[in-house]
Order: sequence, then C-alpha cells, then structure tokens
Amino acid sequence: MNLFKLSWKYLTFRPLSTGLNVLLLALGLAIITVLLLIQDQFEKKMTQDAAGIDLVVGAKGSPLQLILSSVYHVDFPTGNIPMNEAVRLSRSRLVKQTIPMALGDNYQGYRIVGTNHDYLSLYEVGFASGKAWEEPFEVVLGAMVAEKSGLKLGDTFTGSHGISVGSHDHDHHDFRVVGVLEPKGNVVDRLVLTSIESVWYTHDEEGESDTDEMASKEDNDQVVESQDQEHGDHDHDAKFHHPVAKSGFPKTDQDREVTTLLVQYRSPMAAVQLPRMINSNTNMQAASPSFEMSRLFELLGVGIQVLEGLAFVLIAISGLGIFIALYNSLKERRYDLAVLRAIGASKFQLLILIFLEGISLTFLGALLGILLGHSFLSILAAQNEQGIAAGLEAWTFLSAELWIVIYALTVGVLASAIPAWSAYQTSIANQLTRK
Repeated sequence: MNLFKLSWKYLTFRPLSTGLNVLLLALGLAIITVLLLIQDQFEKKMTQDAAGIDLVVGAKGSPLQLILSSVYHVDFPTGNIPMNEAVRLSRSRLVKQTIPMALGDNYQGYRIVGTNHDYLSLYEVGFASGKAWEEPFEVVLGAMVAEKSGLKLGDTFTGSHGISVGSHDHDHHDFRVVGVLEPKGNVVDRLVLTSIESVWYTHDEEGESDTDEMASKEDNDQVVESQDQEHGDHDHDAKFHHPVAKSGFPKTDQDREVTTLLVQYRSPMAAVQLPRMINSNTNMQAASPSFEMSRLFELLGVGIQVLEGLAFVLIAISGLGIFIALYNSLKERRYDLAVLRAIGASKFQLLILIFLEGISLTFLGALLGILLGHSFLSILAAQNEQGIAAGLEAWTFLSAELWIVIYALTVGVLASAIPAWSAYQTSIANQLTRK
C-alpha cells in the first residue's frame, strides 16, 4: 500500500481547502524568510561599507543623517563645512588620515561623489577598464552604475543637482567616463566618483551663468558679451585641464567648502578625545558610524519584532486550519479508513497516513514560503536600484532557512497529532456496521 500516493490523493480531493492552508502557512514563512535575509545581508553590508571609517565629520545636524549621506549615500547631506577648518582638523595629532568629499549631485539617481584617490584605496577596488580621474570632469563609474546606465569609456553625460532623479541639470559642462570599477559588492558599486574640483567647478558654472545672464539683460550690449565669451573660452581651457588632487585636499586660493570628511584615528585615544573636541570647539559635527548604526539597528529591531509576531500569528492560524481540515476530513473518511483496515492496513499505517497529510501540507507551505520570500526580496532590490537594498542578493540561501522547513514540519506534526490518534483508534466493526 502506497501511503504517500494515498495521502496526496486525499489532499488534492479538496484543492481549495488545501490551497488556502498552504498559502496561509507560506505567507507567514515568507515573512520570516525575508527578515532572515535582510538581517543577515543588511548588517553585513552596512558593516562592510563602513569598514575603515572611524569617524565622519560634517555640518551640524542629525548624526544619523550625516552617516547615511556620507558613508551609505542614501540620505541628504547635512550641509557643507569650510575647507580651511577641515584642513586644520586633518593636521591634528589624533588623525591618521582624512578623505574629503563633496556631495550634492546625481546622475539618474546615482550619487556623484567628489573625492580623491584615497577613497578608492579605502575600499580596495580595482578597475575593470580605464583608470582613475586625473583632470576635472573625468569620472569613474561603479560597476552597478555602468551596468544600469550603459555608459562606457569615453562617453559623456550631464549631472543633475540634488540626490534624486528629476532635478535640474548642470548642462554647462559634461562629465567624461575614464574608468569603470570592478564589482565589489559594496557602496562603491552604485557611485559616480570624480574629483572635488569637478563638483566645485560645476556649481561655479551655475553661478557664473546666472550672473552673466543678469548682466546681459541689464546691459544688452552685444560687443561686451562677445569679448566676455572669448575671454571665457581662454579661462575655460586653463581651468578644466589641470591635474586634480589625488590625495589630501585640492589646492585653491579661494574660500572653498567640502561636504564631509571620512576620518581614521591615529590611536585608540582619539576615539575618546576627537569627537568631543570637534562637537564642542568647532562649528562641525562628528559622528561614529558604528555607534549610529547600532542605534539604527535598535530602532529597526522594534519593527522586525512586530513583523515576526505577525508571521507567527499567520503560522499559528495555518496550523489551526490544517488541524481543522484534517479533523473534519477524518469524520467523513472513517468508513474509508475502516475499509483500509479490513483489507489489511494496520492501525499504525492509518496513523502514518494522517501524519503524512499534515506533513505534506506544511512541507509544501515551507517551499512556497521560502520561494515567495526570495521573490519579494528580488522585487525589492529591483525597485531600489540606488539604495542599500540594491545590493541585496535575493537568491542567496542561508543555512537558517533549513530551520524554517523544520519548523513548518513541526507545525504539521502537531496539527496532525489528534486526527492521527483518532484514525489509529478507528473500529472496523463499528464503522462498517454504521454504513
């Protein structure tokens, strides 16, 4: 007697009831699967992206916002800081290295980050093709940016103001792609990297254009405009074709600003003294990535617990549904079970038959739940190409997912226990006589 085939026939005899119980269980297990994947990968990626950064210094505001915008590039910058103050901080005996950054623009939603070559060394990224930027308006693309945008070496594009798609373009000077980075699986994959000078000159062009336009409207003097144009072309060549700073801060005789500094401590003592000194004695703000991320995980923990609670409620409801379905089905099948006993089936085989039905239901629910969980994460990653979720690997399977299957099978065994015991006690004589 093939008990597996027989139990499957009983389940498929009521497809709606079976499908509903499987779906309820799958939804609960899908939520748990998504939470497992996000917790595992999210924490690893956050830690990986902040590796080597002891402190972030920027304009005063929210410390968490400063970290999110400067390390993970998923929020608005808190503002700019004077470069002379940033240079003064970099010369402190407590500081080993500083990496300046100029933020505020994007290309198709991907952040344009003005920095120096030390940023590439910080994340130990290599080049798939091309080289690092050497002159203003030369850029290097992260692997994801190159893949999604279709840009390649030698292509040009226009940056946009702000950090999201739809803002006005800086169309006075195009960026030119000189390098594409290898996939690294971290924040660099979704960035457009260039020099700090490029970001400065982009916004200088905006200001000069507005000033020239106002002067033209006031004077309406075509001769002066023509002379200014010739002079501007000469300055353009001198301004945009010179070596940029590959390390440290760019040299300039103007009062310039940068957005943030990524700082590495020289000694453990710096972790105690430097943040307090910056926050108390300067107009800048210091924030620790590790501390702020710990706070963020604590805040997210509440939401995760709520979702876990919802998942367990769905699983409990599905377990109860399986129990009710098997118990009601047993009432209608007592004569069939008695016939099975009459043709040679043992009490133990009837017991196993009911357990197989419950276990089959929950096993199907576990497989469907895991599949739904990975599918949902895949959609989430596809819909957030510029955010942290873009780097999540939806089809990476964790060993912890085996416990989801074991947990589901346990629910099936518990839900089948009472109906299976009732089947075990089925009396051949009583059931055949009643029929």
